[in-house]
Amino acid sequence: MALADSVPGVSGGTVAFVLGLYDDFINSLNHLISKDKEERKQAILFLLKLGIGWVIGMASAAIVITNIFESHIYQISSLFIGFILFAIPIIIMEEKKSFQGKYQNLVFTLLGILLVVGITYFSKHSFLKGSVDLSISGLNVGLCIYLFVAAVCAISAMVLPGISGSTLMLVFGIYQPIMLAIRGLITLDVSYLPALIIFGLGVLTGIFTIVKALRYGLEKHRSAMMYFIVGMMLGSFYAIVMGPTAVTNPVAPLSWKTFGFVFFLAGGIIILGLQALQNVFDKKETQNNEE
Repeated sequence: MALADSVPGVSGGTVAFVLGLYDDFINSLNHLISKDKEERKQAILFLLKLGIGWVIGMASAAIVITNIFESHIYQISSLFIGFILFAIPIIIMEEKKSFQGKYQNLVFTLLGILLVVGITYFSKHSFLKGSVDLSISGLNVGLCIYLFVAAVCAISAMVLPGISGSTLMLVFGIYQPIMLAIRGLITLDVSYLPALIIFGLGVLTGIFTIVKALRYGLEKHRSAMMYFIVGMMLGSFYAIVMGPTAVTNPVAPLSWKTFGFVFFLAGGIIILGLQALQNVFDKKETQNNEE
């Protein structure tokens, strides 16, 4: 999830959805503030496991992806196109009841596409102009407030399948500064710690703000939500194609000439492999419950 979130155009929520973890993820976040101690305990254990993986993934992204992303942007973009293209049919098959006979909800698919395409378009026009210094010497009250609000919006996008939190960070102009700050902290440069704490508080605020709405939508209006999520995933194709134009040294959008077919297939194989792994775990869980 973290590796996906670190790449503009791709959502970690999509990974959670494909792996069948999305409902558990949303419910666990909601149960963190539950009055039921057992629910809260299970939520903490689930999110702790997920959180450890997420931190490792984000740290890896800060160290590796920021270097690879620029020089291999077309290969990475092709990989994620394969990832999403193979994921959509899997989601539709698994949520068959939500899609069959409810074609009036196709309007939500269109809304999902328009939302992601709109966010991607505005990522070229960052709200924050010029370079941003997130070390202690560069912080001021206005930047701290801006960073907090940007984090709230970005994490809300990361939780949703189809919308890339990294793309929203590009819109706010903090994608590169945050990745550099994470890398700096990993190398024990504590001057970036205050900015990352502020960003983290914004992340927590955003999570608890959107989770209630998502949980309600998935429980009460699941069909509309599924159509909306598929729409966001379809819209993310445009986001990925335009991704190369949003890096530090912009290049042309992904085209047939720059498309990496081998990487596209690799993305599909990863998805099918993850799906097969999920089926194995589901069978083991069913066997354990029967015993």
